Parts: sequence; structure tokens; C-alpha cells
Amino acid sequence: MPTDPNRRPALSSRMVQRILLGLYRWKGWKIEGRRPDCDKFIILGAPHTSNWDFVFFLGAANQLGIKPSFMGKTSLFKWPMTNFMLDMGGVPVDRTKRGKYVDQVAAAFASTDELALVIAPEGSRTFKGGWRTGFYHIAMAAGVPIVPAWVNNKTMRGGMGEAMMPTGDYRADLAHLAAFYREKRPDCDRFVALEKSAQTLEEMKGDS
Repeated sequence: MPTDPNRRPALSSRMVQRILLGLYRWKGWKIEGRRPDCDKFIILGAPHTSNWDFVFFLGAANQLGIKPSFMGKTSLFKWPMTNFMLDMGGVPVDRTKRGKYVDQVAAAFASTDELALVIAPEGSRTFKGGWRTGFYHIAMAAGVPIVPAWVNNKTMRGGMGEAMMPTGDYRADLAHLAAFYREKRPDCDRFVALEKSAQTLEEMKGDS
């Protein structure tokens, strides 16, 4: 479950957060956008190409007044790491229950008044030509909007776009997200591939 907002993080957790935020300020990223006008949403973090991405999204979210959370397998939340993981915004997910993690995360959204869950839709730094659809199924199940966020480690810029409520038409919504990312990073091969993937899905829909 998400961290109790009234619970004060442990000293060790606060120290780690300060170090990470210090690294964010030291790197000198510049951000665009603003905090969404809602308390529950999914932040798409893309492209995921560097270990620095975590520091950027933590720092950018903090700068915009957002307390970011992330999903983690339940084994990471066992003692003595339980409080630290929760303090850092972790949401435990039991991956052994196949097909049930979407319901678990949707339940986490339902159990709290505020939750900004950061998800890397590519799944890992190794790009395989497409996005995993888990983020979309979670947004649909939880009834929360999707906020596209981007970073460019070469120019040290990044930001967040407008919140988009999923319509249930994955093809159309993916095309909308692809257009946003292509506008922000027209030179990014991953977003070119994302746009083509959305177009292919649309063509498949037309042929069906």
C-alpha cells in the first residue's frame, strides 16, 4: 500500500532523499510543465536510457510539488527494508500472482487520496521496439489519468505534459501519446518507433 501521508519518514530515508535531490540540483536539469490538476495519476517516464532517469523524475516531481511513487516486487519490502521502501514511495506488488498486479495497483489507488505513480513504459533501459501495456491497464482499472513525462539527458531538459484520461481505445490513446513525445523529442529513435507502432496498430484496426 502507498505510504501514509501523515507518517514521518525515517531519518535514513530523509537523508537518501536529500542526497538524490542534491544530485538533481547539481546536474542542473531544466523542466517544463506543471503539476496536474488532480491528486491521483500515472506518470509515464520516457525514454528510459540511463540510471540518472530515476534521479531526474524524483527531482522534477519534487520541484513540481508531486510526491512520486513506484512499483516494486514484494520481496523488496521485507524487513529490514520495509519502512525505507515505503518512505521512498514504494508500492508493493506480488508478481507471483500472474495477471493480478493490475488489480493490486488499482486497489492501491483506491485506498488513498493521493498517489502519483511513475512507470517506465519501456520496461527497462533495453529498448525492444515497443511499450508494455501495463500502465494503460492500470489507468483504466483505477480510473486515473496518464501524464506523459520526458527527459533529454543531452540537453538536460525534461518535463510533463497535460493529463490524459484513457478512453479505452488503446490505439488512439497511444497515438496521442506518441504525438506528444515526438513533439518534445523529434530526434529520439525510440519515439519514432513508438509513433510507427501506433500507426501500425491503427492500420491493423482498419484491416479488421
